[in-house]
Amino acid sequence: MNIYTVSFFGHRTIENGVEIERRLDKLLHELIKQKEFIDFLIGRDGEFDLMASAAVKRAVRSYAYGNTHFTLVLPYMRAEYRDNEKEYLDYYDEVEICGEAETAHPKAAIQIRNKNLVDRSNLVICCIQRKNGGAYQTIKYAKKQGKRIINLADDTDREL
Repeated sequence: MNIYTVSFFGHRTIENGVEIERRLDKLLHELIKQKEFIDFLIGRDGEFDLMASAAVKRAVRSYAYGNTHFTLVLPYMRAEYRDNEKEYLDYYDEVEICGEAETAHPKAAIQIRNKNLVDRSNLVICCIQRKNGGAYQTIKYAKKQGKRIINLADDTDREL
């Protein structure tokens, strides 16, 4: 089976959320129709992550025919997950703790996890609206790795 892996990154707060969400819904629909199997990887660290999670759930419900897997990748064990594991597992197909990040300092762990997700991905979908912060640093890393990147904040919907 040909597995196509997609990860998501964006700033903690985003502007023009309605338009970003529309673009994301359209892109996910196209991907699910085109690819044999898609593994979606996501964190849970800001507005864009929550928006992308909801969009993946909508797209899977509407368009997928058993050809998707949705994984939440945490940088380390979080009390919120530990205390609500059943609810998380009802929402995501799988929750994993990034082995490379879980022993790092919490401030460094998120970036280590993000690099791990980029390394595993065929496509990086992002919402980068400014040139600073962890999401921006992750996209710079993805570019260096030669990953295919689509920035939903770009008005032209072009790849980076």
